[in-house]
Amino acid sequence: MIAAVDESGPLAATADPAEQVYLVPAFVGLGAPWWDAAARGAIFGLTRKSGAAELARAAIEAVGYQTRDLLEAMRADWPSAADTGTVLRVDGGMTASEFMIQCLADIIGAPVDRPVVMETTALGAAYLAGRAAGVCPDVDGFAAAWKLDRRFEPRLDRATRERKWAGWRDAVRRTLTKHQ
Repeated sequence: MIAAVDESGPLAATADPAEQVYLVPAFVGLGAPWWDAAARGAIFGLTRKSGAAELARAAIEAVGYQTRDLLEAMRADWPSAADTGTVLRVDGGMTASEFMIQCLADIIGAPVDRPVVMETTALGAAYLAGRAAGVCPDVDGFAAAWKLDRRFEPRLDRATRERKWAGWRDAVRRTLTKHQ
């Protein structure tokens, strides 16, 4: 459907907002917090109006829903931190997509910070090697080097966010082989 990953955001942005398609990417099972290795990927909500744009949006939204799954699990495990004002910092290739990052902020209902250096995993590995060689600063010095490129604030209203979230949870439940 798309020739290159950088086409996915612009394509997803053209999706019909009335079409709510969910992609549950359980291609090798579902990990945290579902823990069902036998679950398999599925697409829910297809209609005759669904097309490539709706599937692209569903794939991007799935990243946000899976992130929210993990955030909700962390909040359940650590209730005292649940109301401390979540800000999610992201990195990696997907963060180049403004559509994806905005979608993530909308789904989790919290700001998402994108750094100037988007490949901080590689930077972290380089830091650890440099630290072992004695040429990099301590952890506080490394953390101080982090610079914000842009903060994405949620734009989606709470009612829509929660309706979409309920749809995601229903789609996930339908893929599970273990009833939870």
